Amino acid sequence: MTYSHQLPDWPDYRWKRDRLAEPLAAVSRQQGRLIGHMEALGFQLRQEAVLKTLTNDVLKSSEIEGERLDAEQVRSSLARRLGMEIAGFVPADRNVEGIVEMMLDATRHYVQPLTSERLFGWHASLFPTGRSGIAKIVVGAWRGDAAGPMRVVSGAIGQERVHFEAPAAPRLEMEMERFLGFFNQDDGMDPLLKAALAHLWFITIHPFEDGNGRIARAIADLQLARSEGSPQRFYSMSAQIREERTAYYDILQATQRGTMDITPWMEWFLACLGRAIAEAQATLSNVLAKARFWERLRVTSLNERQRLMLNRLLDGFEGKLTTAKWAAIAKCSHDTALRDIQDLITRGILIQNAGGSRSTSYSLAAFGSNA
Repeated sequence: MTYSHQLPDWPDYRWKRDRLAEPLAAVSRQQGRLIGHMEALGFQLRQEAVLKTLTNDVLKSSEIEGERLDAEQVRSSLARRLGMEIAGFVPADRNVEGIVEMMLDATRHYVQPLTSERLFGWHASLFPTGRSGIAKIVVGAWRGDAAGPMRVVSGAIGQERVHFEAPAAPRLEMEMERFLGFFNQDDGMDPLLKAALAHLWFITIHPFEDGNGRIARAIADLQLARSEGSPQRFYSMSAQIREERTAYYDILQATQRGTMDITPWMEWFLACLGRAIAEAQATLSNVLAKARFWERLRVTSLNERQRLMLNRLLDGFEGKLTTAKWAAIAKCSHDTALRDIQDLITRGILIQNAGGSRSTSYSLAAFGSNA
């Protein structure tokens, strides 16, 4: 099997500009409209939208690699670093703090050049214990080949299927120097196409023992922030890639095994970006609905536990809300939780769902969902 990095014209990527002209113009218009809508919001609502977007981005980028993070830890870590006050701050694990640090550095310091030292810092943040799972890995440095070639494989031991084999370790210094030169150069290339190419190029070099996918997506986010001249993220490419994970891996594998003409990859990336921007409208709708909800309750006296749990419901509570879950999250007794809930039912803010006894659960009333 011959991979693109083994071809004589590597890394002279090329694409058919006529095929990309229309989708590029379309997604650029989408991007501009979304930013315009968000800029029309007040500061607080924009901050809420950014927090939702970044939380989703961190969660989904990790999910692509099979790692599930605690959503409240991610949200709390982001809010603290963004200087936002939210109800129910929770402490975050080191691995959560690490990926949050990387994502914020990529998007909030987008004007700074991308260097090997910066990438090493990101990698160290992703693996604060120096381990990937139970395996010890080289952290904050390019990978070596002591354990054999770097391969992307699937399947049971002894029946592995090799999807991709990365460049040999001795090439990495040169390959990354060339990549970073391209990325930092102001060459007049359309910034959205540059994001697509940077993602592909970096992940093809695969310079680290682990974490290459998450770093590739952070690099793309950095370039998208550059394209908008803003650190505020209102859409998540990682979340959309998570939704289209099979197609993502298929087009990536086909491109890495193909020629240096990457037109299909560029088309797929632009289309995925367009779908990510379209999905962001749902985030905008949710933020506005939440704002209207609290506006209608602005003169209603609620305790901090009630505000915390209502925000959880508004943000998309996973599973069913029960008295036991209320007590655990709000850190109160079962009796206190039940009084809080009954008070909200009396006010018409919560309703009791069908079912009873131990399975009793609650949700926002029509007042809340339509507020």
